[in-house]
Amino acid sequence: MSDYNQVRVAVIGLGHIGNLHSRLYQADEMAELVAVCDRIPAKAEAAGSHYGVPAFTNAQEMLNAINPSVVSVATGGFEYSSDHYEPTMQALAHGCHVLCEKPICNEIGKAREMVALAKEKSRCFAIDFNHRFTPAAYAAKRWVDTGELGHALFCNMALWIGRFEEFETKNYHLKALNPHSVNLMQWLCGPVETVQCFALVAPGRNIWSTASINMRFVSGAVGHLTSSYDIARAHSVERCEVAGTGGRVVIDEMWQQATLFPASSPEKRVHSNPVFGGFKDFDDTFRERLRCFIRHVAAGCSPESVDGSGAEGLAAQIVIQAAISSLDEGNRPVTVTEIA
Repeated sequence: MSDYNQVRVAVIGLGHIGNLHSRLYQADEMAELVAVCDRIPAKAEAAGSHYGVPAFTNAQEMLNAINPSVVSVATGGFEYSSDHYEPTMQALAHGCHVLCEKPICNEIGKAREMVALAKEKSRCFAIDFNHRFTPAAYAAKRWVDTGELGHALFCNMALWIGRFEEFETKNYHLKALNPHSVNLMQWLCGPVETVQCFALVAPGRNIWSTASINMRFVSGAVGHLTSSYDIARAHSVERCEVAGTGGRVVIDEMWQQATLFPASSPEKRVHSNPVFGGFKDFDDTFRERLRCFIRHVAAGCSPESVDGSGAEGLAAQIVIQAAISSLDEGNRPVTVTEIA
């Protein structure tokens, strides 16, 4: 045990990601996993036994009995996120801080309610944008913030993973995969103003399985996101490039490397993931994200200063909904202010 008070954490939703959250909290010296919850009794019982904590099948009953400080919401549901709403609202209303898996919610109206309740209750509310909680992404953000790139020009982002099963709606891929990418783009380049989307249904698919999304940022910079569920994961899956009049920054594979290409010099600056002490696999991105949130809560930081906040999650889903509206309306450009 540590000399300081640990943050008491409960996890709701015990699929693969919820179990990963639970393992990572148990390994974090500043966190104390105090309960797990899943509506499926077998999942709840298995996790409770494995982690040695009380198990529940009802979130409100768990909150009343255990009174955790932080709740991780790792449920799924329709379009991968419909089940985020109820336990998040219950936890916030109970006075807990909440870390919710992405997407924040598949419905914009409910996502707005989640953000509004967190603000009303003065609770920290964050989204698991684990792709950008890496040393390489931090280096790129630092170069952007210190003016190394000069006046912003463009941002090109690509993320593709192979998911070849059947999905419940044509927009599943757009809603479920793109929160990571859109949030990273807005984190580096500021809010998006206008969106235009083109997409295709690849052979044998029942969804918009590959998309090309054009963006204009409020700053005047332009951007592009290529997103796909059609490419197997044998090689790379992600790349982000931000350019300005002073140079370019490229992030390769989330944590592997960030490179600064100054416009005025043939020499480049590289942040590489170290062999010893660096990130070893994808799970480490979750570890860093959860670690940051726990330390934010433990330090008593303000809800407004949460890194990767619920408000950011809402902003990402609004951009995605604008892309869907663009598809539905003949690929016309759609401003984010049009999204109700």
